[in-house]
Amino acid sequence: MFADIILPIPFDSFTYLVPSDMEHRVMRGCRVVVPLGKNKIYTGVVLHVHNKTPQGVEIKAIIDVLDDHPVVNELQFAFWQWIANYYLCPLGDVMKGALPGAMKPKDEAALKERTRKRKGSKNGNSLDDHLATPTTLSPVQQTALNEIEKSFQTQNVTLLHGVTSSGKTEIYIHLISQHMAKGEQVLYLLPEIALTTQITERLRRFFGNHMGVYHSKFTDVQRLEVYQRQASSAPYQLILGVRSSVFLPFQNLGLVIVDEEHEQSYKQQEPAPRYHARNAAIMLAQMSSAKTLLGTATPSFEVYHLAHKKRYGYVQLTQRYRDMMLPTIEVVDTKEAKRKRLMHGVFSPRLIEVMQEALDRKEQIILFQNRRGYSSFIECKQCGWVPRCPHCDVTLTLHKKTSTLTCHYCGYTTHIPTQCPACEGERFMDVGTGTEKIEEQIHKLFEGATTLRMDLDTAKTRQQYETIISDFADHRADILIGTQMVTKGLDFDNVSVVGILDADTMLNLPDFRSYERTFQTLSQVAGRAGRNNRPGHVILQTRSADTDIIRQITANDYWQMFYTQMTERQLFHYPPFHRLIYIYLRHRDDRLLDHLAADMGERLRAIFGHRVLGPDRPPVARIQSLYIRKLMLKMEPQASISRVRQALLSIQQQMLSIAKNLNIYYDVDPL
Repeated sequence: MFADIILPIPFDSFTYLVPSDMEHRVMRGCRVVVPLGKNKIYTGVVLHVHNKTPQGVEIKAIIDVLDDHPVVNELQFAFWQWIANYYLCPLGDVMKGALPGAMKPKDEAALKERTRKRKGSKNGNSLDDHLATPTTLSPVQQTALNEIEKSFQTQNVTLLHGVTSSGKTEIYIHLISQHMAKGEQVLYLLPEIALTTQITERLRRFFGNHMGVYHSKFTDVQRLEVYQRQASSAPYQLILGVRSSVFLPFQNLGLVIVDEEHEQSYKQQEPAPRYHARNAAIMLAQMSSAKTLLGTATPSFEVYHLAHKKRYGYVQLTQRYRDMMLPTIEVVDTKEAKRKRLMHGVFSPRLIEVMQEALDRKEQIILFQNRRGYSSFIECKQCGWVPRCPHCDVTLTLHKKTSTLTCHYCGYTTHIPTQCPACEGERFMDVGTGTEKIEEQIHKLFEGATTLRMDLDTAKTRQQYETIISDFADHRADILIGTQMVTKGLDFDNVSVVGILDADTMLNLPDFRSYERTFQTLSQVAGRAGRNNRPGHVILQTRSADTDIIRQITANDYWQMFYTQMTERQLFHYPPFHRLIYIYLRHRDDRLLDHLAADMGERLRAIFGHRVLGPDRPPVARIQSLYIRKLMLKMEPQASISRVRQALLSIQQQMLSIAKNLNIYYDVDPL
């Protein structure tokens, strides 16, 4: 008797002998302990049990069985296989990303100890006997809910396109209640952990202990408890979580809600599997015969295009809850202000004036700058030398508070030099502005104003996230400075002013999605102002005040922005009219990598022709001492993903036979 085992390494499966005394215990979906190589031990999941003797290889035996019952169900196996096929990655990578860390430790002793503790622990809190009566919807919200229910009669996926503060969450609560009343489970996805902090307490009032929360800021043990609860006979009916929640073991899934569906955070970048949680959630719902609701104020082009073509249902909310006015967006031309030398650091006179008025009224302010740290880099005033990361092709970011220079790609850190190694000069200047410098400038401009900063430096842990959000919600600070974290659906009732300090940083990115992303990000951050019947004022600082995209943002003209950009995308074969697959090659030898990338490009062109572009060097062409080259494959939407996968993997095997140390990976539907 043999078993094919999925291990948390980049392969599909390995075959092992099942010892005779374990034959009655080894079953599909249970975890086993197996040896690999000379001295490695892994936890794996049984994929198949069979009696086909492998030929030509040495077969090792399973060491131990960890579960009395399967911990991965049939729906999960089908979902894992879809992820592996669509996103061109091995099943082992999917398993590694799908299961909580506590379910796959390498040490055998730790495995048995955690198993023992698990069996002796209680499986979560008991369920509440009664659910709370959701609040009454406004006439506009009720109409939207009715339209969603009608759409679900003919469509599996529906887009709820509602302006910021239109009350989408209340509609979600009513839908969740309906499905839970039928005994169905609901998955509620959010793009950022920061959002779960605010929404958790709101949902807890209605659903009590029927709701479980799942995200990466929880400990391994906490995530294990949620996973086990979902696999038990008394699972949570509602799961609130971020992208990894799609991998939980659902038993009777009836509804999936993907809030802020446009957010880039739904795309897993590193490590594999590089899946998009929105698209994966839609597939999970389809496999479960469930419905999917996608909610946002600024739809992604891919989703809006499908809704426009009536492939998805479409429901619109055009007014804010309780008839609150959308914030006024005022554009400030910083190019002109800089010419007249009126800028105070990154602050225009107009922004300073509006902020001071808000502070005088005891109102709060959010400032958005999409760069953390103090400044982008430092430069020798004498010769222009700039410190760079020794492992990556990037400059080191200055973090003044810790007196360090840091690489935001590999984490390399060094002290700020006292002398230039090129010319021995001792004078440096900092270039660019990050959130840390903005905080310093505020304390000089607004004496007595209290600040909080939300970025990857200040919000590394779940507790830090929650503390920043609760402190600002409780008015313990006047001004919140942040990166994209502050744009993602946060709700603060006392915020009247939002300052967008540099819109051009996003506009000028060399990416076909830069206008779409700029519209989404700036519209979302603008929507943080003027909630709870308080007039909102947004100051948008830019050097490109006369461009179409700035006019479209100020007018909240999504349709015009969509129409203009879609015309260009169709002309140049970009999504949603074509599918993209990025093919990355990594190697330690830069020159050899050039030859290998060119070779692979020719092999790809022999099959896919003009659909292949490259190879070229990405903007950051070396990370962690590995050089990188990129090829782009543009495929028609109707192209067979299985045939594309087969061709790519065949060429990959050819390349690996030439250079074994070559690393090849894929990014399907990249963002």
